[in-house]
Amino acid sequence: MSPQQTNLLQGTLDLLILKSLNLGAMHGLGISRRIEQTTKGTFQVKPGSLFPALHRMEQAGYLKSSWGESDAKRKAKFYELTAAGRRQLEAETEEWQRISVAMASALKAT
Repeated sequence: MSPQQTNLLQGTLDLLILKSLNLGAMHGLGISRRIEQTTKGTFQVKPGSLFPALHRMEQAGYLKSSWGESDAKRKAKFYELTAAGRRQLEAETEEWQRISVAMASALKAT
């Protein structure tokens, strides 16, 4: 892990996946790249973490999937948010905003 990379905190991967899919369907590699891009390389999600999370989130009803063709003309499973996934994104975003404000406050305390 390079000095700029950080391990994902418990619960952050789901939120990053939901946020990545908010604009539309993507396959696993696209989701991973989007997370790396939006976090400016801070988080790099490996397949061993990503695909179990996608499967778990699909089982929970937050995502639905379908097979399609990637830009590289390969068969790929594409994931997209369900209505429940959009609600979960909103709830988790609010929770992480609350947590981050509390942590910033705690770190400023003397």
